[in-house]
Amino acid sequence: MIVQSIKTHIVTPEENIYTLLDIYLPKIHERDVIAISSKITAICQGRMVKIGKSTDKKKLIIQEADYYIDDPHMSKFNILLTVKNRSLIASSGIDESNGNGSYIFWPNDPDKTADDIWNHIRKKHRLQHIGVVITDSKTTPLRWGVTGFGISWCGFKPLKNYINSPDLFGRPFTFEQTSIVDSLAAVGAFAMGEGNEQTPLAIIKDAPHVTYMDRSPTQKERDELNVSFKEDIYAPLTNSPLWQKGGQE
Repeated sequence: MIVQSIKTHIVTPEENIYTLLDIYLPKIHERDVIAISSKITAICQGRMVKIGKSTDKKKLIIQEADYYIDDPHMSKFNILLTVKNRSLIASSGIDESNGNGSYIFWPNDPDKTADDIWNHIRKKHRLQHIGVVITDSKTTPLRWGVTGFGISWCGFKPLKNYINSPDLFGRPFTFEQTSIVDSLAAVGAFAMGEGNEQTPLAIIKDAPHVTYMDRSPTQKERDELNVSFKEDIYAPLTNSPLWQKGGQE
């Protein structure tokens, strides 16, 4: 597998994401996966708010969240634990790093955004089987550091299923699956970096285990990646009575 990060100019609000991709992406080949930072995608959509004395970040987080926990004793870092777009994430994904004085949100309708970008690149480069994954970074409980994960994707199946297949000694797997979406996003985000590298795009070549599709994922296929609160292996945490419904005005 080969991963190539791509440097761009500093993206400013409401630039055209498709123009950026046309300018900076080299020739794309069949079975390439294009990883795109959620941050530049959101900036191009104008999904940002200037930081000022009257800017209430907590209110913004709650408005953006599907669910949130507001407990001042939970963390010394003054963040809210949230669920947004089927993901457990800090502060609804709102971030001010590399924001030039603004809070930057996640892209609007990430699934449609990934589909539209996939269709654009596929048509532009006259290809049939490519992948697109929109990436962000998240923490892992009890670990320092962040890793990339996929906010959304298009062009490939989200999971590799090992259930009922034998392990090395013939024992059948019972619930093991590999998230192709998050695996590719982690590789792409690692190549992009987290600081001032200015490389918000990456191309992943010769990725194993990827089953490509020549269409956008159905809603059923998107839902395959997600686990309900009750069924999650972390249910003792995700079923906490502290969770509140977000999206409040």
